Amino acid sequence: MSEPRIGYEAREGVATLTLDDPPVNGYSHEMMRALDDAILAARFDDDVHVIVLTGAGDRFFCAGADINKLAAMSPSYKYQFCLHANETLLRLEHTPKLVIAALNGHTVGGGLEIALACDLRVAKKDGGKLGLPEVALGVLPGTGGTQRLVRTVGKSRAIEMMVSGRNMSFEEAQDMGLVHEVLEGDFPVAAHGYARGFCPPGKAAMAVGLIKRSVQTGAEVPLESGLALERELQARLFASDDAGEGIGAYIEKRKPGFSGS
Repeated sequence: MSEPRIGYEAREGVATLTLDDPPVNGYSHEMMRALDDAILAARFDDDVHVIVLTGAGDRFFCAGADINKLAAMSPSYKYQFCLHANETLLRLEHTPKLVIAALNGHTVGGGLEIALACDLRVAKKDGGKLGLPEVALGVLPGTGGTQRLVRTVGKSRAIEMMVSGRNMSFEEAQDMGLVHEVLEGDFPVAAHGYARGFCPPGKAAMAVGLIKRSVQTGAEVPLESGLALERELQARLFASDDAGEGIGAYIEKRKPGFSGS
């Protein structure tokens, strides 16, 4: 049996991280450690402006944890496994670069929990189902699902989804606000093109990343603290080359050409 891995490709300002553990890209501690490394690599690469997280193949983004393997582990191991997974997914939210989940196939259980830690979610048309069915195992979604789903769709919808354990189409998930875009055609190409839309020269990638950071952190603190964070991030942007370019282009009535700095 091959070890789970995270594919890593960076081009045109986009780093694509691919969950790769056939047949269902189920996550394990080993995969989370590899994902942790890949997130850090993308953070430190100044040529990367947007991160895309997707699954290998065309049937599964991620089907969640390997239940057979997890069942054989001690309660202590299970706790440490969940703790490290929480820390890894927080890296996605703390990274000052936009993170997009490209749902190429079924996205259930821990797979949806991974996707919820991303800033935006796009999905393949008619590509699969999405849901949190952990209640059928007598447990709850324990890798951030109960916390991130409610922040995305609200209390009542989140509770209904989790206590029913039902799966839904990507199209229904779009209606709920769980998925932002359903893409047609060659999905990897379409997802890359979507991500490119947030990169220079068309978009000021530093502003995109700091908007993300202001929202991710600011939403979890009192308003006054959030406003203080917003002011500090705005001060950084006012001092950036891209702010000079964007304001100059507006005054000169021309299209800006951003550099991401």
